[in-house]
Amino acid sequence: MGRAYQNRKVSMAKTSDAKAKVYSKYGRELYVCAKAGGVDPDGNLALRGLIERAKKNQVPTHVIEKALDKAKGSGGEDFAPARYEGFGPGGCMVIVDCLTDNPNRTFNDVRQCFTKTKSKIGIQGAVSHTFDHTCILVFKHDDEDTVLEALLSADVDVSDVESEEGNITVFAPPGDYFKAKQALADGLGVNDFEVDEIQFIPKASTALAGDDVVMFEKFLDMLNELDDVQNIYHDAEY
Repeated sequence: MGRAYQNRKVSMAKTSDAKAKVYSKYGRELYVCAKAGGVDPDGNLALRGLIERAKKNQVPTHVIEKALDKAKGSGGEDFAPARYEGFGPGGCMVIVDCLTDNPNRTFNDVRQCFTKTKSKIGIQGAVSHTFDHTCILVFKHDDEDTVLEALLSADVDVSDVESEEGNITVFAPPGDYFKAKQALADGLGVNDFEVDEIQFIPKASTALAGDDVVMFEKFLDMLNELDDVQNIYHDAEY
């Protein structure tokens, strides 16, 4: 699958001003995850992985604790996932994942980002078939065969294993995410991951140039300004 995952998922921490957006994103995701599966990371593996990821992205402890404390209470905000797909500037493929407490508002906000940049929002499934939905685990190790053996012994449906510069990258179906992490921990003692996510990886790329690049960057900036947007995936290359 190559290393396309590194530059096809939009980073929202390019500037210090964007850190607040990152904290808000993780705070909302932690709250939803803890509300759904419990606030104990030992009993909620999804929450444990999310906390680890938040710490790696330098989310302060007080932000994490505030989200968990909020999830302990009754009632609270009712966030739901929402996914929008479409065609960005230059015809590139785009997937926008959100968490929202007002789907109508979020849809209108996201649609405006498409409309104002000469892009077109599509129906569900419009572009997702051009991406692989996969979990990605990257960690320090130098023996690809040993890693593969540990995963296969645990009955993990491995999509691919790559070795580069002392790092191993494992690709597996989203449904095998926890099984893969457990297999690596039990078989190889791997508990520290440089990348630990479920992402959409494009199967191909769309080349952008000239005005399309300028418009695409404006498009991403507009999306990133929306509080409900959690992740943006695309196949643009420029």
